[in-house]
Amino acid sequence: AGQAREAEVTVKHAGRLKELREKPDAELHFDIQKSERELFDMRFKSSSEGLANPSRISALRRDIACMKTLLHERELGLHGSAPRT
Repeated sequence: AGQAREAEVTVKHAGRLKELREKPDAELHFDIQKSERELFDMRFKSSSEGLANPSRISALRRDIACMKTLLHERELGLHGSAPRT
């Protein structure tokens, strides 16, 4: 059961990664700003009243890191990708 769950998560992550790779740089920057704002609001809310879904904080942190990594890879020209305008 644990291996099936890991495989499911990997497939979802691969789909999300493909979706992010197709976005232009400006859209990734916008998504990062939006996600960082949402993360800030969630942290503030969690300290004052609690959250219905606290695991969302971890998911947001991972998404932000993934988007920043993609932008950095494009800057360096890794994986055959270049900055997109």
